[in-house]
Amino acid sequence: MPLRWDQLGLSPIAWDFGFFALRWYSLAYLAGILVGYWHLSRMIRQPGAPMAQRHADDLFFYATLGIILGGRLGYATFYAPELWTHPSEMIKLWQGGMSFHGGLIGTVCAIAFVCWRNRLSFIRVCDYIAPCAPIGLFFGRCANFMNGELWGRVTTADVPWAMVFPGAGPNPRHPSQLYEALLEGVLLATVLITLFWKTRARWRPGLLMGTFATGYALSRFIVEFYREPDAQLEDFALRTGLSMGQWLTLPMLAIGLALLVRALVRPPLGATALPPIVDPED
Repeated sequence: MPLRWDQLGLSPIAWDFGFFALRWYSLAYLAGILVGYWHLSRMIRQPGAPMAQRHADDLFFYATLGIILGGRLGYATFYAPELWTHPSEMIKLWQGGMSFHGGLIGTVCAIAFVCWRNRLSFIRVCDYIAPCAPIGLFFGRCANFMNGELWGRVTTADVPWAMVFPGAGPNPRHPSQLYEALLEGVLLATVLITLFWKTRARWRPGLLMGTFATGYALSRFIVEFYREPDAQLEDFALRTGLSMGQWLTLPMLAIGLALLVRALVRPPLGATALPPIVDPED
């Protein structure tokens, strides 16, 4: 017999205080942002960092706005256009419905704003953000699993981890949320964090950013073969041969590969060539 999600004792709600219910989805966003901020603060203490702590503090604030606003607006644009005609539904974040690609665009805009205002190198700042991003992806995909949402395609009970999800019919399915947590989260974070701390990758502008974009695009493209397309986009996937998630990863893959080539063909920066970022408030 396949596993059943509703027999695992899982719930979208982490704690119910009666007057307020704290959801795993909210905790995932909070954990991803806080752990990412902590890791970024450690990274910028290393020689050659492109920003000071106060810049990281600004990024923490603006990137949070970018993730939330971009993620919701991206979901409405790519997956649920009907939300644009119902503004009151748009703000109901607690009901779910966030797009990674929309959140990525929002985060990039936030980084660009902070870099422009403080005259920082956009590409090098993105290199330092890249190893932190998979941390948030891991928590987010785990929250999707706790919510019993974004389940995978139908498979056979011969797959030991096949699972029956509530609202998805009686057939066992791939727990694609966990596939994404492992690929986009654990694996990608391991690669990027290792590159930063164990190699001189951070001295090649665009290398870490390109690795993240390429790694995420490939991971998402592969997992989409096991993930059930959104109900409202099933016809789109049948007509085009690819899901919306796969189409959205193609530009990201092209950008990531271009950044990798650019970073590898150019000579690396030297520690002596990089002036320290001095915080005028110190």
